[in-house]
Amino acid sequence: MVALLAVVIRNEWETFMVILGLIVIGLGQGALATLLFTSLAAASPKELAGDVGSLRGTANNLAGGVGTAIAGALLVGLLSASVKHDLADNPIIPPELKTQVDLDNVTFVNNDRLLAVLQRTTATPQQVDEAVRINTEARLLSLRICLFALTGLALLAIFPAGGLPGYVGDDVPNSQERGDREGAGE
Repeated sequence: MVALLAVVIRNEWETFMVILGLIVIGLGQGALATLLFTSLAAASPKELAGDVGSLRGTANNLAGGVGTAIAGALLVGLLSASVKHDLADNPIIPPELKTQVDLDNVTFVNNDRLLAVLQRTTATPQQVDEAVRINTEARLLSLRICLFALTGLALLAIFPAGGLPGYVGDDVPNSQERGDREGAGE
């Protein structure tokens, strides 16, 4: 679904497919995390239940933090490279205008903020329009590439998932059987 979001994303975030993609990604991640950690908790010995629960929370927070850091670094790096590439030989934006704008620290800015920065320069209306076009296209390209890269990373998770505890058919203990075992002191 992340790949679908990368395909349908536009500069209008309220389109149905983008909203649907974001909802499905959120639900899928929540369901997957719940399933994964429930599987690990069910496979662990009863005396380690507290440790498994603590490690589940720690792993969830760590994964969220590392994932956000990787995605953020990828996004900003791609944006910077895209903007610099589009400005390199652009005939509409002269070198003197490029020196008036800080291109050593390119970040995600909305078009209103870009317009405010360009108003303090000697940019002509045609140059402002070109800069806004470059900014808009670079942001969307960066988001698309990042979403496709995250899709690839998610697909790589299939390999370590093969090491999860395996249950076949009726081997999964239901809540009644777990209660009986706990009552019997197993």
